[in-house]
Formats: sequence, structure tokens, C-alpha cells
Amino acid sequence: MGAAEFLPAFTKECGTMMTNNRTFRLVLIAVAGLFLCAPSWSAGNKVRIIQSNSAGDNVHIIDPATNKVVGVINGIEVGHGVAVAPDGSRIYVSNEAESTLDVVDSTTLKVFKQIPVSGKPNNIAIGKDGRRVYVAIRQAPGGVDVIDTLELQNVKTLITKGTIHNPYVTPDGKYLVAGSIDGKSINVFDTRTEQPAWTLIMDLGVRPMTFSTNPDGSTKWIFVQVTELNGFAVVDFAARKEIRRIENPPLPPGKSEVTAGADPSHGMAVTPDGKTLVVNSRINNYLYAYSLPELKLLGAAELGGKGAAWVTLTPDGKTAYVANAVTNDVSAVDIASMKEVARIPVGFVPKRNTTGMLP
Repeated sequence: MGAAEFLPAFTKECGTMMTNNRTFRLVLIAVAGLFLCAPSWSAGNKVRIIQSNSAGDNVHIIDPATNKVVGVINGIEVGHGVAVAPDGSRIYVSNEAESTLDVVDSTTLKVFKQIPVSGKPNNIAIGKDGRRVYVAIRQAPGGVDVIDTLELQNVKTLITKGTIHNPYVTPDGKYLVAGSIDGKSINVFDTRTEQPAWTLIMDLGVRPMTFSTNPDGSTKWIFVQVTELNGFAVVDFAARKEIRRIENPPLPPGKSEVTAGADPSHGMAVTPDGKTLVVNSRINNYLYAYSLPELKLLGAAELGGKGAAWVTLTPDGKTAYVANAVTNDVSAVDIASMKEVARIPVGFVPKRNTTGMLP
């Protein structure tokens, strides 16, 4: 039943259901789910890049059509991870200063709810249907907090090996994948049951990750950036083991390294067509492109900004947006030509960014 058919039927039944508060409440939750999850409600929304600033109290919103800042969310001190509801109605931001998940109305750009989490949060991920937001807990003992977006409550903490830096939902939505730096672990959970599926221990701390898929949409490989490596590891998802390690190219003659930043390589993404993997090298100050599945180097874009800390892509896969934590700006890179086409000033120490459809 679509929204146009559901709402009149719902209105007709309200009179009888008002006498049963529990039933009425459950129906209200169902209506909320309809509004949150129906793709048709976001048909008029626009592509936006949402950029958090880890040394400030604001989040910047960039229009990729103009490469201009078109909105600012204020009042979130030390924002870390960002995620957007599938229908564009909400923006979620992990708030390190207050150990909360802040919920923002994407029309007013105001925080209307702060949900306490179990420790200092880092990055976040959202489920494919928008019903869950997963919050990485970096403070010991760590874990991943599970936020119910209909009730706007923290409903449980998933236990992991080590504290968690970055959580992800696989492209098919079936698994949550959470990486630990101190635990050197990849923790995989079934999103349907929210139970552990498997854990892989690496030789180095696990940093950013991204995924490639099989023809049926299931997860093929996890690309894993690890502490101290200027490059990435390749993990076979089905075999649950590392199968390869790739180092980013050395710098051309006359170029010098950027020493600021914790890791030599931080931030990756796979284009929507599944043909290209883009990889930040913070130490080289380049964005590299590799072919999939061959993992052959396709090109390199030198960044005008410095401190490449994260990357997100437009839905068409044509443009990458790299957060430059040292120079407080975002580089827009044309992937076809591997050229930086714009630099957009944002807040202090920009790190995590994401792409979403907003009003």
C-alpha cells in the first residue's frame, strides 16, 4: 500500500484506535517508518556533501553543482561521523564533546534530539532502510551502539574486540562491519539478527574501509586501510581472510611528503558502477584511482589542500570530495581526468564527510 492509500485508511481508523493507546502508538510508528523509508518522498531532494569539522562546533553542507557551501549546522562540538536518512529528512552527527548522537532536521538545520551513547563516539553508519544508526564507540570497552531511528533511542551495544573507530553497512545491507585500531580487528555482524557473524584479526590497527561487490550484490572484498601503511589491504569477505596488500605509488621527483596526520593513507570509496576504487594518501597528498577488480593504478590527482582525511563520492561517481584536515578545506576531484577542480573552505580540521539527498 502506498502513502496515498495508507493515510486515508489510517485517518478512518484513528477514532477507534484512540481507545487503545498501545495500538495507536504502534500505528504511529508504522506511519513514521513509511515516511522515513519510502524513496518517492526524496524525489525532489538535491545531492549534498555533508562535511564535519573535528575541531569546531559546526558541520558544512556543500552543493556539488556549484562547489559552494549552502548550509551550516551549528552547535555540535567536535562532530565526528555524519549520516543522512534515506528520505533526506534527518542528518545524524556523532558528538564527541557530549557523547551523543545528534539528530538534525535537514530543513531547518537545527538539532532537535540528542541521544546519549555508551562512550566517546567516533564514526557512524546508517542501515539501508534508515531504521538503525550504528555509532562507533572509541572509549573503552568500546563496541557499536545501535540507535532505533523511529523511537530515537539507544537500544543496545554490540560487543566487539577492541574499541571501534569506523562502522560500515555492506552495500547489500546485510552486514555491519566495524574496525578497531587497538584491537586490530574487523568485527562483522548480521544486521537482521544483530548477532556476531565473524571476526578477523589483522597485524595492524584497522582504519577506514570500503567494499566491492559480486554480480548478485553480495560483498566480494573489503578494502582496509591499516596503521602505518601508505596503501590498503584486500580482505576476501567469503573466505574471511586477507588476500593482498597494495602500496600507493611513491611521490614523483621534487615532491615532498605531508607529515601532519596520524596515518599515511586514510579514506577510500568505490564508485557506484563498481569499476574504480579511489584511495587517499595523506602523506603523499594525492588521491589515487585503481581499476576493479584488477587493482591497477589508473591515475593520481595531486591535491591543493593538505591532510587528506576522508573521501566521499557523488551518486553518479564522477566527482570525489576529499576532506583536507590541515588546510581546512575540501578538494573536489574529477575522477575521469583525476584533476582537482575546486577547493571549498569549510571549518576547522574537516575529517569525515558523506553524500546525501537533502531538501
